[in-house]
Amino acid sequence: MPLFPSSLLAGAAILSASLAEPALAACRNVNHLGQAYIACSFDPAASDIRLYNKDQAGVPFRSFKALSLELRQRGEYLVFAMNGGMYHDDLSPVGLHVEEGTEQASLNTNPGWGNFHMLPNGVFYVGDGKAGVMAAEAYRAAGIKPRFATQSGPMLVTDGALHPRFLPDSDSLKTRNGVGVTASGEVVFAVSKRPVRFHDFASLFRDELGCPNALFLDGTISSLYAPEINRHDRLFPLGPIVAVVARFPS
Repeated sequence: MPLFPSSLLAGAAILSASLAEPALAACRNVNHLGQAYIACSFDPAASDIRLYNKDQAGVPFRSFKALSLELRQRGEYLVFAMNGGMYHDDLSPVGLHVEEGTEQASLNTNPGWGNFHMLPNGVFYVGDGKAGVMAAEAYRAAGIKPRFATQSGPMLVTDGALHPRFLPDSDSLKTRNGVGVTASGEVVFAVSKRPVRFHDFASLFRDELGCPNALFLDGTISSLYAPEINRHDRLFPLGPIVAVVARFPS
């Protein structure tokens, strides 16, 4: 059950009823190693999880609001959204980006500087009612053809092991967000409420959220849209956006 004040849940219920929106994100507070996080979980067989970057005119959405407005023109609405991967100055994806089965940016396994190139990096993918997180080279070898996918890095957890470069006493603290998939196939998105180190964020996914594989999406710009908890971040222009979408009842 969501562990938020009843006033927030009541407000979310009123909003949902007024818009006749049946779907809500299953968001909850999680405490781990003395730090606070928000985790939102979805069954990929029952939830429409997508990736977005540009609108129908080929312009980056930049914000949850712009994406929400375009969806509403199609009779759809945002249940949940989060920044969905690293991007260049022009807001285009640094690595793999797939929308509706079309590869808009290719897998990037080039050497380089920064978190994205802290190997192994990885891919979050969705298709046929299933989702996964996999190291980039393993993803390439598997020949997966997803409906949606995004590449980011580094991998937080790979087959139950934390990234070898994460230090439990690191002094690098950032607000961080990521995505993992549990052993039962549930997708879990998480964001820290305050700056945290990589090691603690990765162990959150493994030890608290039950994800044997998890992927870092980004830090500092970490943004969340979850109307049921009155969260609608507007701080940064966004590149790729991962979203859970539903249709308004006809």
